[in-house]
Amino acid sequence: MDRSIYCGLVTSADINKEIVLTGWVDRRRDHGGVIFLDLRDREGVVQVVFDSDAKHYFELADSVRSEYVIKVKGNVRARSEATINDTMGTGEIEVYGIELDILNTAQTPPFQLDDHVTVGEDVRLKYRYMDLRRTEMQNSLRFRSKVTSSIRNYLVDDGFLDIETPIMTRATPEGARDYLIPSRTHAGQFFAMPQSPQLFKQMLMVSGFDRYYQIAKCFRDEDLRADRQPEFTQIDIEASFIDEDDIMSTTETMVTQLFAEHMDVEFSSFPRMTYKEAMARFGSDKPDLRIPLELVEIKDLLKDIEFKVFAGPANDPNCRVAALKVPGGVEISRKQIDDYTKFVGIYGAKGLAWIKVNALENGIEGLQSPIIKFLGDEVTLAIMSRLDAKNGDIVFFGADKSSVVSEALGALRCKVGEDLNLYTCDWAPMWVIDFPMFEKTESGGLTPLHHPFTAPSCSVDALKLDPANALSRAYDMVLNGVELGGGSIRIHDQDMQAVVFDILGIGAEEQREKFGFLLDALKFGAPPHGGVAFGLDRLIMLMVGADSIRDVIAFPKTQSAACLLTDAPGRVDSAQLRELNIRLRSKDD
Repeated sequence: MDRSIYCGLVTSADINKEIVLTGWVDRRRDHGGVIFLDLRDREGVVQVVFDSDAKHYFELADSVRSEYVIKVKGNVRARSEATINDTMGTGEIEVYGIELDILNTAQTPPFQLDDHVTVGEDVRLKYRYMDLRRTEMQNSLRFRSKVTSSIRNYLVDDGFLDIETPIMTRATPEGARDYLIPSRTHAGQFFAMPQSPQLFKQMLMVSGFDRYYQIAKCFRDEDLRADRQPEFTQIDIEASFIDEDDIMSTTETMVTQLFAEHMDVEFSSFPRMTYKEAMARFGSDKPDLRIPLELVEIKDLLKDIEFKVFAGPANDPNCRVAALKVPGGVEISRKQIDDYTKFVGIYGAKGLAWIKVNALENGIEGLQSPIIKFLGDEVTLAIMSRLDAKNGDIVFFGADKSSVVSEALGALRCKVGEDLNLYTCDWAPMWVIDFPMFEKTESGGLTPLHHPFTAPSCSVDALKLDPANALSRAYDMVLNGVELGGGSIRIHDQDMQAVVFDILGIGAEEQREKFGFLLDALKFGAPPHGGVAFGLDRLIMLMVGADSIRDVIAFPKTQSAACLLTDAPGRVDSAQLRELNIRLRSKDD
């Protein structure tokens, strides 16, 4: 008899029914003449009871151990009121065992399979098949599957077609290193694994498939962080004959429905904020709007002081001088301030000046800081006035290159908000719009802020005249300070695309070599189109409250892009290398 129901789905409605369960022994307890087995499968745990009346099966139950794989036939019965377990989803019932079949034995697990794993992540990843048995991991991956199904259903209902694009393609400049695949049949040449399906989905728009989506695997050979993996999953969307409002509205509704259906969370609105405003107020292009702290520009107040640490940046058009007021921050200790100083150093800040507001009614005497003597009384009080400082506040300062100040104080804003639990709500979705088309490189050239296929907000002639200040038709969805996804209206005019390539220093020959197929396609009636891509791993990480996307991916890589489970990457034998026309050289060569 096959399994009739999952362990975690047995309820009081099944009382007096005979059922068959299969799964793993989560725990075994011998209470003298009665053996209790907690049986676990992907849906949860149920208690199975064997007593001496089961005879042979009682002896068999006595022999099982944790993680044995078993099949049980039994009758569902209500637990006595005194033995109801409110911590279990099946805590009101138990299964009285009639038959038991041991399908497989198991060695002692390499670590405890509970929600409080004390072993290192490297051990968890090496024995990932065991780690995935834990309730937390089972719940995360089941949740991920449900969310993915909802995404597919929403997009299909909205007229989008699920179309696969190639994994083996050619290298294109999209901001990170490509993973390369050597070709056996084309000696000395390489395929690249896609960083995104960008060019192919644009080809689909030219082909007339005006609403496309794909749950796509993407690959980037870059340094890893908690929310980055060398291979990741992307919710990829593209549509024709639309503008920014159309694609933003479509995906906004999708995310709203996901959170309502799976989290019981209602999003009332997605406020829109320009990139310029986001950087000015929050020092970030993905601001966490749950935190009610803002950066305030004070550059004009410091231009005439003698203290060069502030006066220098205050008089430099490429620099910024800003302040961050933290209500109630006067209680922050000197040790914590020192820790914050080290923290902002990660972002290039050379130090962290501060002023504590103890008793503002006493004027300059009510303020505490080693920098007041350098600022002067008048300037210090003017800063307090601009910030509308109150007793109990602390004010942090940043003075350096604009990018350094924004990044350092922006990160400090989030760090202090977390440390002092200043959050005003649980969820804060938003859109960031009007990104610059380009950003300057260290050599003084221009590079695309997103990718070279993003449409500018201006005409071809205007772009030629002032590319450095051109804005793009790009947009990012941000949630709780995390970029969920980004997209743009694409360039559908070959003249505009050629101008963008020229600005980026991609000459005609290189254009033809790398993007000839795109430029050709734009000649044959390319419709206006645009799209967006969401990081599925990152979305699920936020929804389940995980610390890392590795906790919502079945078989992730480590920080060094290695798979501890399969010991990949690995060496290949010389015969395979010869077939691929590859010869290895030592690091010293």
